[in-house]
Amino acid sequence: MAMRATTAALAAAAAAPRGGFLRLFSTTSTSSSFPFPQTTQQTPAREQAEPNTNLFVSGLSKRTTSEGLREAFSKFGEVVQARVVTDRVSGYSKGFGFVKYATLEDAAEGIKGMDGQFLDGWVIFAEYARPRQPPSEPQNNTGMGLWKQRY
Repeated sequence: MAMRATTAALAAAAAAPRGGFLRLFSTTSTSSSFPFPQTTQQTPAREQAEPNTNLFVSGLSKRTTSEGLREAFSKFGEVVQARVVTDRVSGYSKGFGFVKYATLEDAAEGIKGMDGQFLDGWVIFAEYARPRQPPSEPQNNTGMGLWKQRY
């Protein structure tokens, strides 16, 4: 008899309408129960860098090495240099790197061939690298700057 009661209780719970809690996390409904206004505008995409022979590669696995990066990209042209940026302390990949090709055409082929592909089990993204920003003026962290300004 106890088994029948338990089965009936489970059936009743399954048939009962789900509460508002699950509705808060639902992605299928177009209307939201959150009080936040819904916006349809998307954030603007980052502007594309000018074509050059240096590629920025992101989404790399922690196990990806510079040699592995060179090997993967060399299928699409002559790779001059491939470097995975690593953490100074642990030595593991920070998840991005750079590949430098000999020509612009090779670089374009490298992007076309590797962007959105799997490397070491991770989907990677390749795009033209942006030029490095010039370093800003160094900050003096002694605290004397504020003192001099006030007095």
